[in-house]
Amino acid sequence: MLIINVKGDESIDRALKRYKRKFKKTRLLKELRNRKNFVKPSVRRRNEVLNAEYRQKMYG
Repeated sequence: MLIINVKGDESIDRALKRYKRKFKKTRLLKELRNRKNFVKPSVRRRNEVLNAEYRQKMYG
């Protein structure tokens, strides 16, 4: 659980922004999305290779 201490003169918007930044750094949402649909390691590796080839062709 993330805890954000709101300072005395800090606005709620600023504290919320700090909370969102802290939440993003934990990468929790990314992990939840990955767990939602299981992808076999071989398929994941194949996708990584295909993406790398595409990037090389486009930018290399």
